[in-house]
Amino acid sequence: MNGILNINKPEGRTSFSIVAMVKRLSGERRVGHAGTLDSPATGVLPVCLGQGTRVIEFLVEATKVYRAQIELGVATDTYDASGRITQQGDPSGISRGQLESALGSFRGLIQQIPPMYSAVKYHGRPLYKLARAGIRVERKSRPAQIHRLELMDWQPPVATVEVVCGKGTYIRALAHDLGQALGCGANLKSLVRLRCGLFDIEDSISVSQLEDAFHHGYWQHLVYPIDIVLLHYSAIVVSDATGRTIRNGGHLVLNHGDSSYVSDFREQHSLVSSYFKNRCRVYTGGGCFLGVLYFNPETGQWQPEKILL
Repeated sequence: MNGILNINKPEGRTSFSIVAMVKRLSGERRVGHAGTLDSPATGVLPVCLGQGTRVIEFLVEATKVYRAQIELGVATDTYDASGRITQQGDPSGISRGQLESALGSFRGLIQQIPPMYSAVKYHGRPLYKLARAGIRVERKSRPAQIHRLELMDWQPPVATVEVVCGKGTYIRALAHDLGQALGCGANLKSLVRLRCGLFDIEDSISVSQLEDAFHHGYWQHLVYPIDIVLLHYSAIVVSDATGRTIRNGGHLVLNHGDSSYVSDFREQHSLVSSYFKNRCRVYTGGGCFLGVLYFNPETGQWQPEKILL
């Protein structure tokens, strides 16, 4: 089975444990998730099976939507509620206006320092392993894109925010940094991933629902096709002969009106416009998804980037 499951990860389960469960239930060895959720967090966890693991990188790049509860007045070493308290302050004087103003400084392209309790590598070792050994190291800041950051509710000392962000954003770090900006400290009390790319929590399945689907033999109906994560790229249809060329790693020049290579394309220059984002999906005449082509401007050719058949 090749495809993607949209699983609603429950609180207390690691992303790795969900992958292990899917491996065990499906018998498929090639299983991976698209973006770790910490154990206390819940929500959308896309799990890819078989050839679906080949498109994980496209899912990782996708925009994410989170709803987070941030508790002001207490900072921890893990930046969430599970950690050891490192700072306490009095948030009673913080108004909604002050909170809104502070949130404003975290919109757009910001710099984040990854938490010590994270999977970021330091000289080949994950930071969280160093943290558990009592070793603290200096971490370099890295860019994070916050597309939207909205205060949904303010019940002092807890602020509920909704975050739309790019890849690599640490919501725990956002909570911690907000507390530092307000001068009282803060930690991430709870986190729900509402969306990952096109996968929405409203369409996700619980672990119990998935187990039931495996037990009764209809789990395949819950699997999304691989190319669903690539629908923002335009599609071409090629002949069987061209399909074989692509499978063998051959490069293509897609010419206007050359039906042996492409159907429903107007002009060569339209293929390399921003509309196509320099990539396109490619299918056989029978509708089979072959993979993704990438345009190389140096050669003026389209080359296979990710071939699945």
